[in-house]
Order: sequence, then C-alpha cells, then structure tokens
Amino acid sequence: MLSQTSKYALRALVELARQPEGSAVRGQELAESTQIPPQYLAKIMTGLRNAGIVAATRGAGGGYRLERPANRIALIDVIALFEGSAARPQCFLGINKECDPTHPCSAHASWGSLRAMFLGFLEHTMVSEISRVPQLPYGLGDVHKGDRP
Repeated sequence: MLSQTSKYALRALVELARQPEGSAVRGQELAESTQIPPQYLAKIMTGLRNAGIVAATRGAGGGYRLERPANRIALIDVIALFEGSAARPQCFLGINKECDPTHPCSAHASWGSLRAMFLGFLEHTMVSEISRVPQLPYGLGDVHKGDRP
C-alpha cells in the first residue's frame, strides 16, 4: 500500500525519534541503522527537510534531527509528501474520481470501511507511537510463508 520511499521515510523518522531529544544522526549512520541506501536516504531526507519535518546540519556534530516533536508528526504528513494524492486513496478500482455512494464501483461497500480505517490510522497515528515498539533489526522481521517452521 505504501511505496518504498514512504516506508524508508518512516523508517528514518522512527530512528530519529528514538534518539535523545535534539541529538543529530549522521547520514551514513542513519543509512546503516535503517538499511536504506545512502543516496536514496539523502533524497528522502531532502524532502523531509523541505517539508519542515527534519533539520540537517553540516560539519562536526552535524547530521539529521527531528525539526518538531515526533508526537506532532502524523504518518499522513510523511506519506502525503511522497505519495501525493495516492496517500488518500479513493475508488479502489479507479472507476470513480471519489469513492462515492451515489455512483459506487463494485468494490465500494467493502473498500469504503477499509479506506476509512486506513486513513484514520494514518491521520491519527504519530511517529512517536510507532517509535516506541521494540523492533528486530530491519530485514530480520521479513519472514515469508515458506520460511516458517
């Protein structure tokens, strides 16, 4: 449902939110700890900086840090930067401009409630909330059905 760019952006913000308040993380360290290719991370961080979500400082002691508290960054704020209008999906089948009960597509009844839950999650969940959950290092939690005992 989310692009790789949005997932990486959230991953980077979660890592920054876990740092002591006001501390900066060098780009290379952030790339390593989140397993995001460094050049890809740099482009993502530029977008987040331009949106006022992170700050970047050059030189000794520099790096990336959150520009505002993690409890004031909704997931939708981040995802909308990278997904555009797809961050708030409308008609599941792409038939109607909006998921409209007066002109529903055949998936409307099921999609409407799922869409509302999905958007509610993105709009009401803050980066701070997903930063608190203990997590395996990136990549170790990716278990496929065939890999299970």
